[in-house]
Amino acid sequence: MPEKLKVFNPYNNSVIAELEQDSESSVAAKLSLTQSGLVKMRDITQQRRAEILNKAADIVKERSEEFARTLVLEVGKTWREASGEAARCVNTLRLSAIEAMKLAGEEVPFSSANHPNKQGFYRRVPCGVVAAITPFNFPLNLVAHKLGPALAAGCSALLKPASVTPLSGIKLVEALHEAGVPKEALQVVIGPGSTVGNALVTSPVPRMVTFTGSKAVGEEITRHVGLKKIALELGSNSAVVILEDGDLERAAKRIRIGGYSLAGQVCISTQRVYVEEEVYQPFLDLLVSEVSTLKTGDPLDESTELGPMIEKKEVDRILSWIDEAKSRGSEVVLEGKREGSVLGPWILAKVPEDAKLIKMEAFAPVVVVNPVKDLEDAIERVNATCYGLQGAVFTRDLKRAFRACDGIDAGGVLVNEIPTFRVDLMPYGGMKGSGLGREGPAYAIREMTEEKLYLFDLS
Repeated sequence: MPEKLKVFNPYNNSVIAELEQDSESSVAAKLSLTQSGLVKMRDITQQRRAEILNKAADIVKERSEEFARTLVLEVGKTWREASGEAARCVNTLRLSAIEAMKLAGEEVPFSSANHPNKQGFYRRVPCGVVAAITPFNFPLNLVAHKLGPALAAGCSALLKPASVTPLSGIKLVEALHEAGVPKEALQVVIGPGSTVGNALVTSPVPRMVTFTGSKAVGEEITRHVGLKKIALELGSNSAVVILEDGDLERAAKRIRIGGYSLAGQVCISTQRVYVEEEVYQPFLDLLVSEVSTLKTGDPLDESTELGPMIEKKEVDRILSWIDEAKSRGSEVVLEGKREGSVLGPWILAKVPEDAKLIKMEAFAPVVVVNPVKDLEDAIERVNATCYGLQGAVFTRDLKRAFRACDGIDAGGVLVNEIPTFRVDLMPYGGMKGSGLGREGPAYAIREMTEEKLYLFDLS
């Protein structure tokens, strides 16, 4: 039997839980259980599925402080961030309940194909067992984004939460069971991706694998998943373009949030900022003024705005990237102080376009600000990475805004808003190396269902 998994508080490295880990044989047993649970889920009416999801939302709302505290302890989120995620989880479950009620097909017009004696329609039916693999940074709401639509569709599901932050997802599964989801239809496996995750992905039981995480792991999954449906929400390197007519003060205030929420460990964290030369220095001054006031420290302190990174080794990694940029002539505009796993906010300027801080996903409280000649120069630089999740532009010119939206290769382009903005009802997903498919309950449920044709010959 595998040794117990220890879950650590990233702020002080204390052990907050010890969990039994799954073996390949226990994963297989739980997959078999979810197969039998699929029959039960298919027999549950759409209205009842919606009732169950709404009841689960009620439970999470009633216990929101408990969920928030778990997020603070296992992820290092600030109280505000953790409370916000708990509230979003409630909303995601309610949106999933709405989609359960809306799930339908439509008539197929056989008469237009010169078959007047045939009538038919298609229905959307559950695709089967869904294997959901989730990341460390939003271990409650991103679990809801996978389990909510799956259950709404009538699928059964098996969750593998991130090994460093499994507790919130486990609590959500318990709430779903309490609300009425059959235990056979929803199971959790605990353990490393190399064994437990691999057993999930390669098993013939799941009909779909939905994964949120790094591009490297996403690519590995695609090599082993076989003939299954797949949805991948991978990394990003989100950029903001600020044009000379943009609202500089608003941009600076929003990037204070977009670049440093959850210590920059957000898939759509604002990492790069490209500013037209005419307003480059005024904007940089405004950004420094905003970001330098961020309060770092213990996430249990309600006044803390920037908490720890998930592990100390991640702090070491990003500091090495910063050193690389500095060695190549980058300007340090604001230097963040390190205290253990807490890294204060950094701002670097005029960073070479082939530096790691530009080309790769930082996942840290670091923002790069570079000047550009014009919008076309900015678009070219924004697109010069393998990622394309979300991007943004600040401008008052509608024509230039549309040009940015058309030109930036990303799943979403936001005007006068940061790329870090997301609400749970919107379509969310990337282009290029940022993934396949879309999340948001209305869009995920399409991925988790199949179109099944019903045809009647009336001759």
